[in-house]
Amino acid sequence: MRLGGTLSSARIAYETWGRLNDRADNAILILTGLSPSAHAASSPDDPEPGWWEDMVGPGKALDTERFFLVCANSLGSCKGSTGPASRDPETGQPYRLDFPMLTLEDVANSAREVVRQLGIGKLHALVGPSMGGMSALAYAVMHPGEARHLVLISCAAHATPFAIALRSLQRELIRSDPSWEGGAYPLDREPVDGMKLARKLGMITYRSAAEWLERFGRDRVPDDRRGPGPFPMEFQIESYLQHHADRFTGGFDANSYLYLSHAMDLFDIAAHGDGVEGALARVRAERVLVIGVETDLLFPLWQQRELARGLEAAGPAVSFQALPSLQGHDSFLVDTERFGEVVGGFLRET
Repeated sequence: MRLGGTLSSARIAYETWGRLNDRADNAILILTGLSPSAHAASSPDDPEPGWWEDMVGPGKALDTERFFLVCANSLGSCKGSTGPASRDPETGQPYRLDFPMLTLEDVANSAREVVRQLGIGKLHALVGPSMGGMSALAYAVMHPGEARHLVLISCAAHATPFAIALRSLQRELIRSDPSWEGGAYPLDREPVDGMKLARKLGMITYRSAAEWLERFGRDRVPDDRRGPGPFPMEFQIESYLQHHADRFTGGFDANSYLYLSHAMDLFDIAAHGDGVEGALARVRAERVLVIGVETDLLFPLWQQRELARGLEAAGPAVSFQALPSLQGHDSFLVDTERFGEVVGGFLRET
């Protein structure tokens, strides 16, 4: 691990779609955001819709009739890959906070092992949204030339103080829940209250105020849903946040959330060279697509412009797209028609 410590018999969960051609040169690796699993799209083995269902499949932006798609669940997650909730083979107990400190470089290197085990020497493209885009940057800088093309979506060379502050507060909300028990909570009794509050704060940052004004305005919840006691739920936006908090709780391990969130804050591509531009100069790709969203609070457009300028100076042909999507940082998950047109067009040109 980059910051010390080792993992024995680590596992990385992944899913694939399409077929690897005889030359093994049509593979695209997808690296995910903080919470998604490797299940980016449905398949005969798992017909449940995936988190990027409208982007992955025959004839879609990530065209499985042309490409062999691989999506790897992040190291440190709780969706099949080894993470804090996994059992340490030496003790037989969950790692919990004995899990080594995690970085996005570790996430990138573990995904690279999946690629190597599949017999792929060079990726046609490396695709990453959000945290996955930062992991993709780490991959491209640490292993120059191993991906011909890059698609970097709503990500950055490093987190802003604003984003760090928000994620720090999310982590504090989880750790402040007495049920967290210093990270030693039973795996079937996670710190529910802390996770719900962290998720609510996350949802506030993932979307835009303009979208919520359009969707909710000052609409009220029905009287029978307001609940008892003082300061009951009054507005539809409150109900929306509560719904997403309830959905998230129980589906994601609290310590995994802490580790991955912290890894995002630690990431700084400048550590791989003389500043951001020096690090980006290590990238050896033919073409790069950088996409940002005008309403993104967590990764504002100036950060994608910084990436595009730095990568262009390094040599690749760079295309920068600033999309007017209303859904903020989550636009890549929601406004798939607009994203699909841009990503699909880029990949068709490759």
